[in-house]
Amino acid sequence: MALIIDDSCINCDMCEPECPNEAITMGEEVYEIDPALCTECVGHYDKPTCVSVCPIDCIDPDPLHVESQDELLVKYAAITGSKN
Repeated sequence: MALIIDDSCINCDMCEPECPNEAITMGEEVYEIDPALCTECVGHYDKPTCVSVCPIDCIDPDPLHVESQDELLVKYAAITGSKN
């Protein structure tokens, strides 16, 4: 499942540099996560780094982009060009 940043984001700039897939970018008002690039850090880390560094807990699972662990691994392989 991709993650989503809600509108309580304070634009602290902590999450963007932590994303290994470069899925986080500044939107019109708050940071946004591209669901096509978000793997919840599967393939990179044990848990999403953006969630770990967010000081206000505004990053949640995106109910519109539900994916299994296996689907996230396939997406990770496609994004990075690795073979899992």
